[in-house]
Amino acid sequence: MFTGLVQDVGTVCSIENRGVDLRLEIETNIDLKKVSSGASIAVSGVCLTATEIKKNCFFTDVSAETLRKTIIKDWRVGERVNIEPSLRLGDELGGHFVFGHVDGTAEIMNIKEEGQSYMIKVKAPRTLMPYIAQKGSVALDGISLTVNEVGSDYFTVNIIPQTWAKTTIGMKKAGDLLNIEIDMLARYVARMLGKEAA
Repeated sequence: MFTGLVQDVGTVCSIENRGVDLRLEIETNIDLKKVSSGASIAVSGVCLTATEIKKNCFFTDVSAETLRKTIIKDWRVGERVNIEPSLRLGDELGGHFVFGHVDGTAEIMNIKEEGQSYMIKVKAPRTLMPYIAQKGSVALDGISLTVNEVGSDYFTVNIIPQTWAKTTIGMKKAGDLLNIEIDMLARYVARMLGKEAA
């Protein structure tokens, strides 16, 4: 489990094709001494298992299912990625509960500068829109964000300067795809009410 508070921007150092799966090597500045082999790490919002750890990088395997659901299939060596280790007992819960179970991809429609912040309009799959509410939470590339405006097939989020500078969101442009994870609480409420999206 994660909070959507990105702790580092890492770099994909190598990509190894293994049939329908991939093995990634990711360099990061987080303290990997605190990460054990087999631990979960969120990489741009995707919960992945650290299968091998070196001084400043870790390796992880990516399944065919994860490749189908996420933007990882489009990554190349040199790709910058958001990194967040899993929560430990006693850690501060500053964002919202993020599980790293990506629901699909969303497209940046446009980015508008507003003062020191940036308003991003995001087109989401219609099946996910019922779970997205004004002032609710959403995770984009592993970043915990608050939803501002909601339309029929889009929503907007405001990116403060800190998030813009310290995550990969400041490297994005219109047309880029993002991993999207809807709020788990919204999913369970919809299920209880019998209003799950098809």
